[in-house]
Amino acid sequence: MSATERLYYNDSRLLEFDARVIDLSEREDGTTAVTLDRTAFYPTGGGQPNDTGMLGEARVVDCIDDDSEGVWHIIRGPTPQIGDTVHGKIDWLRRLDHLQQHTGQHILSAAFVKLFEAPTRSFRVLEHECEIDVALEDSADERIEQAVDLANQIIWECRPIQIQQVTSEEAVSLPLRKEPAREGELRVIEIDQFDLTPCGGTHARSTGEVGVIAVRSWERAKGLTRIQFMAGVRVLNDYRQANRTARAIAELFSAGREDAPALVAKLIEENKKLMHRVRELDELACRVEAEALLRSLSEPPAVADGQRHLEAGYRPPPDREAVTDSSRGLSADESIRSPTVREGPRFRTGSSSDQIISATASHRPTSGNTGLSDGIVAQEKPPFIIAKVFNDRDAESLKHLALALIAHPNVVALLASRDDDAARLVFARSSDARGDMNSLMRAACKVIDGRGGGKPDMAQGGGKDTAKLDEAIQTAARSFAAGSV
Repeated sequence: MSATERLYYNDSRLLEFDARVIDLSEREDGTTAVTLDRTAFYPTGGGQPNDTGMLGEARVVDCIDDDSEGVWHIIRGPTPQIGDTVHGKIDWLRRLDHLQQHTGQHILSAAFVKLFEAPTRSFRVLEHECEIDVALEDSADERIEQAVDLANQIIWECRPIQIQQVTSEEAVSLPLRKEPAREGELRVIEIDQFDLTPCGGTHARSTGEVGVIAVRSWERAKGLTRIQFMAGVRVLNDYRQANRTARAIAELFSAGREDAPALVAKLIEENKKLMHRVRELDELACRVEAEALLRSLSEPPAVADGQRHLEAGYRPPPDREAVTDSSRGLSADESIRSPTVREGPRFRTGSSSDQIISATASHRPTSGNTGLSDGIVAQEKPPFIIAKVFNDRDAESLKHLALALIAHPNVVALLASRDDDAARLVFARSSDARGDMNSLMRAACKVIDGRGGGKPDMAQGGGKDTAKLDEAIQTAARSFAAGSV
């Protein structure tokens, strides 16, 4: 037997009452739990949220049902003493909303049973809409709309709703829509000649108080049909918001609200075609950009007399047709080098400016039968490294540029972009270049608080810390140049 008499059982419109405090307890969050001998406050349960309101001068922020211990009224403000008589007042708009949603659920659930023998398995009142999970296998639009039409017909007929108290023995003989969740005396909600269901929630006095029911969406979930709906005042608020949105879209097209969907569909189709064309052009542009990046990296500086000469760290730009033996990684035009020449990988890095950073790394000469004269050995050719950070470049364009770069022999591309407050990375290498892009990517992603990976020849990733994006790319470039991957 509960310590608290539930006044809302008999009258869901009872908004004010007097009661005696029978217990108090302080809570860790600074609130106080007050137990009364009687209450009109509905505690959370059965898919319906709790009431809020005032208890004396204190604000009731929550109500918790503790079965035999009674209802706990969680308050903030002046705390009464045990034995005090306090005045309670329910927030009417919240109560009205909840009784509309809960009664609406009874009506809609009964409609699915009447039409399709599809019972409701669960019910939830959420912040903006409600959900029911219905055992409806065929959730065609026509079926959902048919159930909504029947539910609204019952609402507009203003059928009376009555509350009955029955014993468990009496309940056996009643045509209840669902089995009772507990034993003993039951509270049964009856919608005249339409529904009879055991329930402990707050309900309207007639179906007309629900106003209207509207279904927003439905989907298959866990073998059931999950239906999002709303009733009463929520439908009006939702219509106002939807109407404002529809009118705003229509105004963008200088058209009527009813014409907007067709115009939006046309715009989307045109945008798809344009985006496809943009991607094609981006691929072409990336090939030109790749040529320019490699050319700027490989051009030697001019000397005072205007003549150019070969210096350490320079060799002619790569020729995409030059690799003739991918197993050796040597191009036909540079298979012979003097053993006195020591070249390290050269790379370009930067975001707003292209700064060439010199770096050296030891490379082991190619051994074995190379067909070279005595005293001359083949030197492994250092790769061209392009390390660059862009602004507002999407992942697909970044990948296009990487693919354009590695279409040239012996190239490593370490590319990144800041795009919508997110960091994007693409690391790739030519088929004849050394290095594990997957390892480099994982290390770089740690710097920018992200993750990524891929294969040894290409990897992609991203992260949140765009401020460290330059550091991540610089670290990756130097790590590669040092031969650590």
